[in-house]
Amino acid sequence: MKPTLSASLKAAPFVAVLIAVSVHFAAVAQTPMPDPLDDRSVKRLEKMEKVVRELRAIVFQGRDSGKPVTVQDAETGAMLATLTDRVGDLEQTLTRSNAGNEELGMELDRTKQALATSEANNKALGDRLAALEGRIASLEATAAASPTEEQAAVAETPVDPDELFALGRKQMADGDYSAAEVSFDRYVGEFGDTPKAPEARYWLGKTLSARGDNSRAAGAYLGAVRGWPKTSWAPDAVVELARSLVAQKLPADACQALGELPRRYPNAAAGVTTRAQAVRAQAKCAG
Repeated sequence: MKPTLSASLKAAPFVAVLIAVSVHFAAVAQTPMPDPLDDRSVKRLEKMEKVVRELRAIVFQGRDSGKPVTVQDAETGAMLATLTDRVGDLEQTLTRSNAGNEELGMELDRTKQALATSEANNKALGDRLAALEGRIASLEATAAASPTEEQAAVAETPVDPDELFALGRKQMADGDYSAAEVSFDRYVGEFGDTPKAPEARYWLGKTLSARGDNSRAAGAYLGAVRGWPKTSWAPDAVVELARSLVAQKLPADACQALGELPRRYPNAAAGVTTRAQAVRAQAKCAG
């Protein structure tokens, strides 16, 4: 970097002197040499010619503008331009790197959010199932603790379990669902540990569904299919359980029950499968 030359350079004598110097150097440069110049002399001559050109530019610039002039080596400008280009390239690379890091950060945030949502959904489903089982247990306990007058009247008369079961089935065939509910409810209460107790719960659920008591019906069906018994009525009990859950606005629980049907009972009757598809449509199950 050469020093700065600042001057108004308006005086004509000074201009003339510089022009004369320029002419002298030019004459020297054009004077034929008896011997060829060596490399060092050529470089010195070229440097002197460059200085002359710069001085002439300074003279005319100062004369025309009357302002201070900065003398800068031509090579310095080229170096500055190169450095400027390199700095620009580095800035662009840094910008692209920052953009990539930002995109990775956003993708990581989306993944974390999706994982948190999935965990929350799983927890919510578990809580809903636990709450449903709690409500069913509470309803069963309430029903057992507060028998109706009909139930109390029947309970006073001792009866054989097979006769009581047959009575309930006859009452259902006659369309007397209220009396059948009393009979099967008593059977479940007194003979709940017998082999026919799950089926009695299934028929109890049927009487409750017929009377629109979907909450208690769901509890009866749930007790009937607990353990997934291999009986002819079990697939229908699963469909009835799902239907009662849909009636209670619990479609997710209904879909979960229906999802077990083909796995637990692959040979279910065609009529049961058809009704299961209808309930799946009502619950808007996926798949």
